Amino acid sequence: MLGANPKEPREENDFYATNPKALELALPQLEALGLSNKVWECACGQGHLAEVLKKHGYNVLATDLIDRGYGDGIIDFLDCDYHFDGDIITNPPFKLAEKFVEKAFELIDDGRKVMFFLKVQFLESKKRNKLFKKYPLKKVLVYSERQQCAKNAEFEKYNATTQCYCWYIFEKGYTGEPTIGWIMEEEEE
Repeated sequence: MLGANPKEPREENDFYATNPKALELALPQLEALGLSNKVWECACGQGHLAEVLKKHGYNVLATDLIDRGYGDGIIDFLDCDYHFDGDIITNPPFKLAEKFVEKAFELIDDGRKVMFFLKVQFLESKKRNKLFKKYPLKKVLVYSERQQCAKNAEFEKYNATTQCYCWYIFEKGYTGEPTIGWIMEEEEE
């Protein structure tokens, strides 16, 4: 039982929900990087990340392309021209992740952040190398233990953790080299 089983058809809109625990573990480090109190979760799905943020006191705008019974409205993020005065945080559809990065940079001001939960493989490829040159990463936070994403948010059905996920942190206007950090579930010896 896998969250992203290669033998199983992909979910049409790449809805592979993030287990809320993944954000709970990462939140202290995201906050240390200056996560704004105003956050747009632009691929909110059923609210798994948005609810964690709300629980911790964040002012969250939660939207998605598909009505999954959660959120503040149906918005196609890639066609949006809404200026957002805050940070953008999401687990974007992997097949559209580069476009989500580009669109996020169009919609925010200098100093604002884009924080995406993606597979470690997002670092690979010539095409994405060009993306990283245009929009330099500020930090990559890698989990010391694999985290769960599940097709259609069916966490019990897809209970294996088959992928290594990271938080990719961009800051509009940043020009330095990226740093790497680790998110540990419990203190490792």
